[in-house]
Amino acid sequence: MSNDITTETLGMLKGVYQSGPLAKAGNTVTTAAGLVNYDLQAPAKNLYPIITILSKKIPRVKGKGGTATNWKQVNNLFGSGFDAMGWVPEGQRSGVMTLDVTDKAASYRTLGEEAALTFEAQSASEGFEDERSRSSIRLLQKAMRKEELAILGGNASVALGTCATPTLSASGSGATLPALTYSVICVELTFEGLKNSSVSATGVATTKTITGQDGQTFSLAGGSGNKSTAATQAVTLGQTLTATVVPSRSALGFAWYVGASGSETLQAITTVPTAAFSAPLASGNQAATAITADNSRNQNLGFDGLLVNALNPANNAYVKQLNGATLTASGRGSVTEIDVMLKSMWDNYKLSSTVIYVSAQEQQGITNKVLSGTSGSLLRQNIAMGEPGAIVAGNVVAHYYNPFALNGGVMIPVLLHPDVPAGCIIAWADNLPAQYQSNEVPNVAEMHLRRDWYEIEWPLVTRSYQHGIYAEETLAVYAPFAMGVITGVGAG
Repeated sequence: MSNDITTETLGMLKGVYQSGPLAKAGNTVTTAAGLVNYDLQAPAKNLYPIITILSKKIPRVKGKGGTATNWKQVNNLFGSGFDAMGWVPEGQRSGVMTLDVTDKAASYRTLGEEAALTFEAQSASEGFEDERSRSSIRLLQKAMRKEELAILGGNASVALGTCATPTLSASGSGATLPALTYSVICVELTFEGLKNSSVSATGVATTKTITGQDGQTFSLAGGSGNKSTAATQAVTLGQTLTATVVPSRSALGFAWYVGASGSETLQAITTVPTAAFSAPLASGNQAATAITADNSRNQNLGFDGLLVNALNPANNAYVKQLNGATLTASGRGSVTEIDVMLKSMWDNYKLSSTVIYVSAQEQQGITNKVLSGTSGSLLRQNIAMGEPGAIVAGNVVAHYYNPFALNGGVMIPVLLHPDVPAGCIIAWADNLPAQYQSNEVPNVAEMHLRRDWYEIEWPLVTRSYQHGIYAEETLAVYAPFAMGVITGVGAG
């Protein structure tokens, strides 16, 4: 009844405004009054990238329970007598060959992420999007991104330790760094440390205590080593302060604390073991006193990713640290450092990588060296019919030819990976060549799954839906020697 009266009243008022005395009255309503509809597009636009290259590429294999997956690895066959000679006299028998066998294991670890949706948020989302379903999808996406980072650079076994003492120098003119005797401290970072640290926001990641939705707490190491001894250098106005450090094999990043002695604060994070300071220092950043221990690995919670498997000296992968030097053009359309790596993989293990992962910086650097003026005569340009003179700018090296392989060489895809740090090139044989045909290794690396991704919606204890997604898994790398890593590459 009331609705009918309202409709009738509005109709009468409409007639009065159109033809009655109020039609000429000054009763203006503008959009500024806020009496407008809300044009909300549904559902929400998810503008975040979900890139999981490695988790899709590496086979996922069901495990058989237990706390770890275990295997026997035959590393070599040693012949009797002279290993390279098989001569035997007539009528006699050879000696007995021996095997080099190693026991290997990869412990299962749990990865997980949780979310919560209040009853009010569920009710308020009606007509906009199914928030319970959307929350589950976003939760899975975030968990899979964390898995991708773990596969690439998780660290359970390699400790960075204490960084070496930096070497300092002051030179040049025209800089605005104030005159002072500066003290410099360096902290090395793992892949995870690079991802978790920033100069002005959180500083270098040390440890973090996480409170779960169950109220219990646990601690994670952020991926940073212990700080170096401080080095000092007098600087006069106009000079640039330069710091370098001898890196450890497993360091992929370097945090630099600079200031007066005892007051050093974080000023730069680099992917090469050198940094230069020519302008006044920033204030308010993390103090060096925040670094008190080596927090580079999660020994009992994580597993080793591909990078750590390669950087671990025990695994015999090819590793080269360029210490800030740029890649070198060979003059024949290739890159010297990559050629040396591929040759080493053949010389030592008779195999070739099947893929090369790079950052945007190294994709550009490889292209700059290959498509240089000296290699121009080695390139061919194709122009489509009907497009005379049409040239497409922006060439890129999409494949790298490796001559150090059986049957005339192989073409290796050069792929951009969003999580490979600047200054890093990763070559990987994700399958072994034909000469390893009896290796009993169906996959060079596998995600062994005690239990693949599963979601739990916890019992209601508050007026919110709490749910988590977990996986119990480990990365088993059977042939870590089939990887090569070049780190510390300078931009250019």
